Amino acid sequence: MLIGSRYKIARRYGPELFEKTNTQKFALREGQRAGKRMRARSDYGVQIAEKQKVRYLYGLGERQIRKYAREALEKKGAAADTLFMFLETRLDNVAYRAGIAPTRRAARQIVSHGHLSVNGRRLTIPSKSVFVGEMITVRARSIQKKLWLEDEKKEQKPIPAWLSYDKTKREIMVSGMPNLQREELPFRIDSVLEFYRR
Repeated sequence: MLIGSRYKIARRYGPELFEKTNTQKFALREGQRAGKRMRARSDYGVQIAEKQKVRYLYGLGERQIRKYAREALEKKGAAADTLFMFLETRLDNVAYRAGIAPTRRAARQIVSHGHLSVNGRRLTIPSKSVFVGEMITVRARSIQKKLWLEDEKKEQKPIPAWLSYDKTKREIMVSGMPNLQREELPFRIDSVLEFYRR
């Protein structure tokens, strides 16, 4: 997915969508613009905005988000929980959540270049879903690359409870499934589903 100016997108949809705009410097700059009046959005406008937030946050194309939403609506049970599970269990997102990559886009590139293997099998598909009990490892040939040597100096960020990461072995274990916590999301997942229910 081609993303244009992140600053313009962050001004429209919120700074938490990108790591480079989720900073104090950006917040201060935007604080100076706070006096500008914003037009009230219709329900449809709100739904489109929330859908766009999901696309930019996870780096999805329009067809991908539509496929996830429709599959979630067709399955039995809570559609919001299912959609959240589809988004969070993507291989690129799991690599990002475990702390292997600093951003989701970097994680996507790591997967695309074949640096990760799932259960011993090399994969290059960022959208591949992972399941409970699967082991994701950095390939032996990739560990010596500069990318991983620089990673050792970085501070480890908090890892979700459904994942465990062994930094010395470079192994991620999927020990559970993500639980939807609506208040922690930077988007309204129910509005996204409403958009695709029409």
